[in-house]
Amino acid sequence: MSDRRVREQGDSDESVAVIWSDDYLKYDLGGDHPMHPVRIDLTMRLARDLGVLDRPGVSLHTPTPATEQQLLRVHNERYLAAVREAPVQPWGIGHGLGTDDNPIFWGMYESAAMIAGGTRLAAELVWDGTVKHAVNIGGGMHHAMPGSAAGFCIFNDLTVAIADLLERGAKRVAYVDVDVHHGDGVQAAFYNDPRVLTISVHQSPLSLWPHTGFPSEVGRDDAVGTAVNVALPAETSDGQWLSAFEATVPSLLRAFNPEIIVTQCGCDTHHEDPLADLALTVDGQDAIYGRLHELAHELCDGKWVATGGGGYGLVRAVPRSWTHLLARASGSPIDPDAEIPQAWLDELAQAKLPDFMPRGSGYATPPPRMGEGARIDLQPWNGSADDSPLHRAIYAARHASFPLAGLDPADPRD
Repeated sequence: MSDRRVREQGDSDESVAVIWSDDYLKYDLGGDHPMHPVRIDLTMRLARDLGVLDRPGVSLHTPTPATEQQLLRVHNERYLAAVREAPVQPWGIGHGLGTDDNPIFWGMYESAAMIAGGTRLAAELVWDGTVKHAVNIGGGMHHAMPGSAAGFCIFNDLTVAIADLLERGAKRVAYVDVDVHHGDGVQAAFYNDPRVLTISVHQSPLSLWPHTGFPSEVGRDDAVGTAVNVALPAETSDGQWLSAFEATVPSLLRAFNPEIIVTQCGCDTHHEDPLADLALTVDGQDAIYGRLHELAHELCDGKWVATGGGGYGLVRAVPRSWTHLLARASGSPIDPDAEIPQAWLDELAQAKLPDFMPRGSGYATPPPRMGEGARIDLQPWNGSADDSPLHRAIYAARHASFPLAGLDPADPRD
C-alpha cells in the first residue's frame, strides 16, 4: 500500500492517519508462534474490503524505522547490539532473546525498528496537528524492557513514541492499555515520571503472565499516583469489563487532564483467545474503542494515538476487532450485523495460515458478520464493595489510586 493523502485532512474532526508498511509482516517469530503476521495482514485487507481505508479523512502513511538515537531513549546500547547480532550469532546472546516467547529471526532488528518508527510517526502526526487520530495496528509491543525482549516484544514502540512526545514538549501524556496482559514495559519506563499517566486494565496477575499489575503499583517518588492498575478476574464479560473501566478510567483521566492519549488496544481479551481467560466479544471490544475515542475528544481535542498489541485469534478475532478500531478512529463505527465481504473470504482462502491453525479448525473458521450479536449489559458501579470478584477488583483499584489523584474512592460520582 502506498501513501495516500486526503485533501484538507487536518481540517476534519475525524481525520485519521493509518500507519502501515508491508515490512511489518517481516516481524515473524516463526510458523508455530502465536503472534503470526497473518493477523495484521488480514486486518488491513478486511478494513480495505469494507471501505474503511477509503473514507473521507483517512490517510495512509508509510513509516521509516526508528533511528538508533530514538531507540536509545528507552533501550540501552548493549541490548540494541544484541538484537543486531542475534541472527548471526544466536548462542549465548541473552537479553531475553532466543526463548520460546522471543525466538531469534532474520531481520528482527529492522522489522522491530520499523514498528517502533510507525508508532513514533503516529504520535508525531497527532501532536503536530496533521491529524486528530492515528492508528498503528502493527504496534503495541508493550512488554519490551530497556535491556531485554519479553512477551513477543523486541522494541517497545509505545515507550519510543511517548519519549518522543516528551522530547517535543508534551507535559501530560496519558497511556491507556486494554490488552489482557499488564502493560508492564510502559509502566516500568515511566514509573518515576509524573508527566506520564499509565493505566492498565488487564486480567489479574494472580492468574496471568507477566504476574505484575497489582493495584498497589502506583508509581514512585514524584510520580506516585501516575501508575494505575485495574486487575480483573478471569471470565470477565463485556459488560463487566466496561463497568470496571467506567468506574476507574474516565475519572482518573479527567483528573490528570492529558494533552494527548496513547492507547494499546490488544484484543486478546476475546473469549476465544488461546492465551488468556477473559470473555469479551468483538462487540465489547468495539465499545471499548468507542469510549477511548470519546474520551480523547472530551479531554484533549481528539488527540489520540492507538496501536494494536496482543491478540491470537488470528482469523476470527483480530481482523474484526482492529477493523472496528480503525472505523472508530475514522468517526463512523461499523454495523456489527454487517456481513464479512466475500472478497475478504476469498483472500482468507489464499492466506498462509500458521502451522498450528489448519484450515477447517475452529480457530480458522471465518466469521459470518462483523459482530457476535452480544448484548452488553453495563451496570454502573454504585460504590458498594460486595463480595463479587468484579466489585472487589473495582474497589481495590479505586482505593489504591483515587486518593492520590484527589478523588474520593467511595463516591461513585468521582
